[in-house]
Amino acid sequence: MTRAPDIDEYHRRLTPEDREICDVLAAEIERGLPEATSKVWHAHPVWFLDGNPIVGYHRLKDAVRLMFWSGQSFSGDGLTASGTFQAAEARYLDVREIDTTALSGWLAESRTIQWDYEHIRTNRELLKRTEF
Repeated sequence: MTRAPDIDEYHRRLTPEDREICDVLAAEIERGLPEATSKVWHAHPVWFLDGNPIVGYHRLKDAVRLMFWSGQSFSGDGLTASGTFQAAEARYLDVREIDTTALSGWLAESRTIQWDYEHIRTNRELLKRTEF
């Protein structure tokens, strides 16, 4: 899998510290989900499986936020609920905070535990669990 060029451009605009965090996150995501497609979506790097957003990250004012769209349904620890649907996140201030073992587990779960965000508008804003 080749990383989308717009993700590399996103990384180039970051501070060196934030770029280091995002480079590690991108490499781990690509290792854990080699079949995923990636692009900058709504101004942030996001990886998709069959058109459904799975994982992405972006720079907030105070941290880099890693978000899994279906993360509230994961069994592993370390993610915090985010928003009104099923998303969950982890935030990083330093590259040393990234637990690659936990991240690998979340990526494995993201392959089989998915809520159908791709069709949320056609489902009248109802989020449905995708079966694998």
